Amino acid sequence: MAAERGARRLFSTSSLWLYCLLLLFGRPAPGAAAARSGSPPQSPGASIRTFTPFYFLVEPVDTLSVRGSSVILNCSAYSEPSPKIEWKKDGTFLNLVSDDRRQLLPDGSLFISNVVHSKHNKPDEGYYQCVATVDSLGTIVSRTAKLTVAGLPRFTSQPEPSSVYAGNSAILNCEVNADLVPFVRWEQNRQPLLLDDRIIKLPGGTLVISNVTEGDGGLYRCIIESGGPPKYSDEAELKVLPDPEETLNLVFLKQPSSLVRVIGQSTVLPCVASGLPAPAMRWMKNEETLDTEGSERLVLLAGGSLEISDITEDDAGTYFCIADNGNETIEAQAELTVQAQPEFLKQPANIYAHESMDIVFECEVTGKPTPTVKWVKNGDMVIPSDYFKIVKEHNLQVLGLVKSDEGFYQCIAENDVGNAQAGAQLIILEHDVAIPTLPPTSLTSATTDHLAPATTGPLPSAPRDVVASLVSTRFIKLTWRTPASDPHGDNLTYSVFYTKEGIARERVENTSRPGEMQVTIQNLMPATVYVFRVVAQNKHGFGESSAPLRVETQPEVQLPGPAPNIRAYATSPTSITVTWETPLSGNGEIQNYKLYYMEKGTDKEQDVDISSHSYTLNGLKKYTEYSFRVVAYNKHGPGVSTQDVAVRTLSDVPSAAPQNLSLEVRNSKSIMIHWQPPSPATQNGQITGYKIRYRKASRKSDVTETLVTGTQLSQLIEGLDRGTEYNFRVAALTVNGTGPATDWLSTETFESDLDETRVPEVPSSLHVRPLVTSIVVSWTPPENQNIVVRGYAIGYGIGSPHAQTIKVDYKQRYYTIENLDPSSHYVITLKAFNNVGEGIPLYESAVTRPHTDTSEVDLFVINAPYTPVPDPTPMMPPVGVQASILSHDTIRITWADNSLPKHQKITDSRYYTVRWKTNIPANTKYKNANATTLSYLVTGLKPNTLYEFSVMVTKGRRSSTWSMTAHGTTFELVPTSPPKDVTVVSKEGKPRTIIVNWQPPSEANGKITGYIIYYSTDVNAEIHDWVIEPVVGNRLTHQIQELTLDTPYYFKIQARNSKGMGPMSEAVQFRTPKADSSDKMPNDQASGSSGKGSRLPDLGSDYKPPMSGSNSPHGSPTSPLDSNMLLVIIVSVGVITIVVVVIIAVFCTRRTTSHQKKKRAACKSVNGSHKYKGNSKDVKPPDLWIHHERLELKPIDKSPDPNPIMTDTPIPRNSQDITPVDNSMDSNIHQRRNSYRGHESEDSMSTLAGRRGMRPKMMMPFDSQPPQPLNHHIHSVKTASIGTLGRSRPPMPVVVPSAPEVQETTRMLEDSESSYEPDELTKEMAHLEGLMKDLNAITTA
Repeated sequence: MAAERGARRLFSTSSLWLYCLLLLFGRPAPGAAAARSGSPPQSPGASIRTFTPFYFLVEPVDTLSVRGSSVILNCSAYSEPSPKIEWKKDGTFLNLVSDDRRQLLPDGSLFISNVVHSKHNKPDEGYYQCVATVDSLGTIVSRTAKLTVAGLPRFTSQPEPSSVYAGNSAILNCEVNADLVPFVRWEQNRQPLLLDDRIIKLPGGTLVISNVTEGDGGLYRCIIESGGPPKYSDEAELKVLPDPEETLNLVFLKQPSSLVRVIGQSTVLPCVASGLPAPAMRWMKNEETLDTEGSERLVLLAGGSLEISDITEDDAGTYFCIADNGNETIEAQAELTVQAQPEFLKQPANIYAHESMDIVFECEVTGKPTPTVKWVKNGDMVIPSDYFKIVKEHNLQVLGLVKSDEGFYQCIAENDVGNAQAGAQLIILEHDVAIPTLPPTSLTSATTDHLAPATTGPLPSAPRDVVASLVSTRFIKLTWRTPASDPHGDNLTYSVFYTKEGIARERVENTSRPGEMQVTIQNLMPATVYVFRVVAQNKHGFGESSAPLRVETQPEVQLPGPAPNIRAYATSPTSITVTWETPLSGNGEIQNYKLYYMEKGTDKEQDVDISSHSYTLNGLKKYTEYSFRVVAYNKHGPGVSTQDVAVRTLSDVPSAAPQNLSLEVRNSKSIMIHWQPPSPATQNGQITGYKIRYRKASRKSDVTETLVTGTQLSQLIEGLDRGTEYNFRVAALTVNGTGPATDWLSTETFESDLDETRVPEVPSSLHVRPLVTSIVVSWTPPENQNIVVRGYAIGYGIGSPHAQTIKVDYKQRYYTIENLDPSSHYVITLKAFNNVGEGIPLYESAVTRPHTDTSEVDLFVINAPYTPVPDPTPMMPPVGVQASILSHDTIRITWADNSLPKHQKITDSRYYTVRWKTNIPANTKYKNANATTLSYLVTGLKPNTLYEFSVMVTKGRRSSTWSMTAHGTTFELVPTSPPKDVTVVSKEGKPRTIIVNWQPPSEANGKITGYIIYYSTDVNAEIHDWVIEPVVGNRLTHQIQELTLDTPYYFKIQARNSKGMGPMSEAVQFRTPKADSSDKMPNDQASGSSGKGSRLPDLGSDYKPPMSGSNSPHGSPTSPLDSNMLLVIIVSVGVITIVVVVIIAVFCTRRTTSHQKKKRAACKSVNGSHKYKGNSKDVKPPDLWIHHERLELKPIDKSPDPNPIMTDTPIPRNSQDITPVDNSMDSNIHQRRNSYRGHESEDSMSTLAGRRGMRPKMMMPFDSQPPQPLNHHIHSVKTASIGTLGRSRPPMPVVVPSAPEVQETTRMLEDSESSYEPDELTKEMAHLEGLMKDLNAITTA
C-alpha cells in the first residue's frame, strides 16, 4: 500500500496534464458525502456492491500448557465465500505445510501436538494470532493470544517441620511458579490429602490447616504433576501438641500481600494467625467492616483468608486482616488493584465512499490501564502520515481516498491485561453510483441495493475561467463561470478536485447548492503549490473537467505564538500529564492545540489534538524519558511550537532479570559472581543494587541472601565449604522493590586450593597490533587454570625483548606500549608469574607503522569470509579478546575497547557483535550475537570442541574490523552415544579365540581413554554378572580367548573419557565354532609355537613331534627330500629333543633365587618390545604373568600411547569383582609356577580361570616401586614393579582362587627353593649354544 502511494507521487507535471485530459472524456465526480454502514440507495434501479459479513466466530484465548501435551488454539471466521485461515506466531506467519507438530484443523483452529519446551529451546511458547483472508475482499486479524508452557517443576519454598497446638492453625509452605500452581497437590503420610472447609490450598500452593486435631499430625509433602514424572518436595513432619493451658501471643503465620487482578477473576487474600486462645479473624476494607456472612462473593476461608469471587471495579482498595483472641489484637493490610480488559464503547462502522473523499473511522475504547489503540488495514499496520491520521485520540482519518484504500479496517485496543479488536469495511463506489443515505432493512450476501440510472442526454462541458480569487496561507477561494454548453447553469452543481503538486492522491470539495460557482478550500499548507480542477454535474451526470489550475499558497502570517508555561510531570510509571497556558500573541481566537511527544532516542514523533490546556498521556513505557511540545492553532493554522520539555515516567520494579550471570570459582572456599544489569528497556528505574541468593545444591531450602548496593556487577562469596556444589541467582533492585531473579546457576568449589608450588605455564596466546608509536598487546591466560597467576610481565625492545619490562595485574588482558619509534622492529615477550617465579615466555614481534600511515584500523583478518569496507574514519576493533571456558557448552567472551575511556564505561549507543565458529578449516559458517557490554555468554556449544571468537564494535554507521581471534575448547562431557559398528569374528585356526572390532562413538565428547567389553552367554543376565574385558587407550580391536566351543555369546561395549562412562552398545550375538580334530589341544598350548616371546609349552609325555621340518602354524608339510637328507633331519631332531628335555629337567629342579628371578623379569620388561630371535639368551616371557600359588597377575592391554599414564585410564575399581577359580585349576600348581603363558604380539590374553567364573575380574594397579622379592604369605597380595622404575602402570586383573591349606602351600614352596648359581647357568647356556652350532653344521652338510 505504501509502495503504491510512493509510486503515485512520482507523477510529473506533464503526466498530471495527461491524466486530466483523460478525465475530460467522461471521468465523473463523486457525491457529496460518504455513507455509513448499511445505507441503501437513494432510489431503486442501478446495482451497487453490498457490505460482506466477515467476522470471527471464535478467537484464540490465552492458554497454559505443559511440556509434551497437546494444545488447541481455537479460531473460526465467517464469510461467504469461506475465508482462508493462517496463523502468526510473534508476528511471523507459520509454515504449517512442512510442520509435523503444528496442524491447521478444518474449522481454522491450530493444533499443536507434543509441546516442546526446554531451557534453551522454546519454539511453541509465544503470542499467536489468527489471520482470515478472502481473495478480492480483504483480510482480518484476531486478537493475540499468549501460549504459556509451564516450566520445569521446581519449588521456590518447601514444607518445613513444625509444631502446632491443638485447635490452632498451621501452614505448610510449598511455593511454586504461578504457571505450575494448578498442578500442585498434597500428601499426608504418602497418601493423597483431601481438601475441605478446614483444610485448604492457597493460590500459591501453601497448605492451611485450621482447628488442628491429633489426626492432622504426620509427614506432609507437596507434588507437582505437570505431565512428566511427578516432582516431590521435601517431607516435613507436623507435630500436634496438647493444649498447654496458658496464653500465647498472637503471631501471623501468613500475611496478605498486595495483588493486581482483572475484573471477573477471583482471588484469595491469605491471612493466617496463631495464638492461645485461638484468634477470631475478620476483615475490613477502607475502614468499613466486611460482611462475609451475608455475601455470596466474599467468603472467609479456613484459617482466616478472604476469597473474593467475580471481582468488580468497586473491589479495589486497601484490605485489613484483623486477628483478635480477647487478650490482644493484631492486623495486617494489603492493596487490591483491579484492572479491566479493553472494551469498545463505540466500534468502527462500515462506510461507502467515492474516490478523493475524506472519511473517518470512529473507535472509542475503555479499560484499565488505559488501552492504546492501533489500526490495521487488511492485516497490515496503518502507519500515520499526511493522509492517514489519528484524530480525537483513537479515530482514523483517511484523506483523499484512492481505490487501493478499499478493504477491512480494524481498531485494535490493548493494555497490560489483554487486547480486543473490532473492524469495519470500506467500499469505494464508482462515480456513477450514488452513495446510499438511509439504513436498509437487512444486509446479507444475497441482498442487492439499486440506484435509478442517470437519464440519457447531453453532459455539461468544462467550467470556464477557473481562477483563484483569494489566496491565503491556509486557504484558497476558487471562482469560475458556467460551462459554454449551459450558459445559465442554474441547475448545475460543481465538484472541485485538488491535490499537492506531485502527489497522486486527490481530494474533493463540493459546492453547497445548485448554481453556486465558488468554493473555499480550507486546511492548506502555507507556501505550498496545489493543483485544482472543476467538474460540473447535471441531471444526466458529470461533465468535462476544466484545465488544471496551479496555485501556491502564501507564506505563514498571523499565527499563534508559543504556549507559555508548558510543564510536564509524571503521574505513574506509565503516564505523564502536560499543562500549558494560552499564547500571549494568539492572533485571533485559539481553536485547538496539538500536543507532540516523542520517546528519547527515537525519531518517531506522535501527536494528539486537544481543546483544553492540559492532557494526560497513558500507556507510556516505564522509567523512560519523553519530550513534549505544544502548537496552538487559530483560524489561519498552526502557530509557533513551544520549546521541548522533557520528563521521565516514574520508576517501577525491574521487569527482567540481570543478564550474563557467570560464576568463577576462586578457591576451595570462595566463588566470584559476575553479572550484567537487565536490558535498559526492562530496568524500569535506576538500579540501586542487587540481591544475591545462594544455597547448597543438597539443601535447597536453606537459602542465604546478600545485598550488593550501587552499580557493582560482581561479588565474592566467601566462607563456603570445600568440594560442594552451590546454586546462585541474582535479582536487580530499584527504589520500588526487587525484580525477577535469574535462573539458578550452579558451580562447585575446589576440593583444594590452587597450586602455587610451581611457576605458571605459558600463556595460551599472544597477539600484537602495531600502530605508529605504540603497540597494542593482548593475550589469554595459561590453559592450566590450577596454578596461581599473580600477574604478567611484558618485555619489549628493538631487536630484543629485554630492554624494558612492565608488570600488570593478573586480571588484565591487554596493554598498550606507548612512546615507540615509528618503522621499528620490536620483539615482545609475555610471561605469567606468581610468588614462585616467572613462567615460560611467549614471543612475538611487530613493526611499528611509518609516520605517513595515520590509519588506526587493522584490516588484517585471517579466514574471515567477509569484512565490511570501513568508513573513512572507522572504529578501532576491540582488543584483549579472551575466551573463558565455563562448562561443556558455555564460554564467556570478554574484551576491551581502546576507544572508550580508561574506566571502560559505555555511555553512548555503541554495541558489539560477537561471532564464533568451530576451528575447522572447512567450516566457514559463523554465528553472531550482539552485546551492549564488554562481555558475552555464548551458550549451546558442543563439548570438547575448539571454537574461535572475534568481536566487532559498531557505533551509528561506523563499524570496526573484526578483532584478533581468541580460541577456547569447551570442557569434556561423558560420551553420549555408544561405540558403533561392533563386530565379532573368530580367529583363524583358533576356534576358542574371537576378535572384537568396533568404531569410536559418534558423540565421544572428549578424548576416549578406554573401552570396556562386556560379554555373557545370557543376554538377559544382570550387567554385573557379565564378564568384563577392559581396553586401555583408543584401540579399536581386542582378542578374547578360552571361550566355550559351539556356544552363543553376547557382547556389549562401553566407551570412557575423562568425565566417565558412556552408554552401552546394543548386544551383538556370536556363536563359537563347533569342535574339530584341531581343537583338542588347548589354545594356550597350541599357541606355544607362535613365535614371539613365547615359552615352550609343557608338551607332556604323550607328545609326538611333527614329521615336518617346518614350523608352519598350519602344519603343512615341506617339500620332498631324499632319504639321506631325511635321515640327517631325523637324527638332528632327536638330538635337539634330548637336549631340550635335559634343560627343562634342570630348570625344574634348580632355579634361581626369588630375588634374582624378579630382577631378570624387571630387566626384560624394560626391553619388552624386542622380538624373539631364537637365541637362548633372548628367551624371556611376554608382559609379565605372575603365577604365585593360586594368585595370577596379568597386565591389561597396552595403549598405543608410548607413555601410558595411570590417570589416562581411570577404570573404576569398585566395578570389579574378586572371583575364585574353579577346582579344576588345583592340579599342576607347581608346574604353573615355573611356566609363562603364551602371549600374542597384537592382543593381550584373558585367563581361562577368570573367564570360566563368568564374573568380572578385579583390576589392581601396580604401584611404582623398585623390584623386590615376592611375599610368599598365602593370604596377602603384594604389588610388583614390572617396568621402568618410577613409571605408573595400568591396572592389572587379579584372579584370587580358593587358597590351599597352609601346610601344603608351605611344602610346595620349600620344594622349589633350589636355584641355579650364576656360573652354572652360564655353563648350561654355553652348552646349549654348542648343540645348536652342531645342528647347523649337520644341516648344512
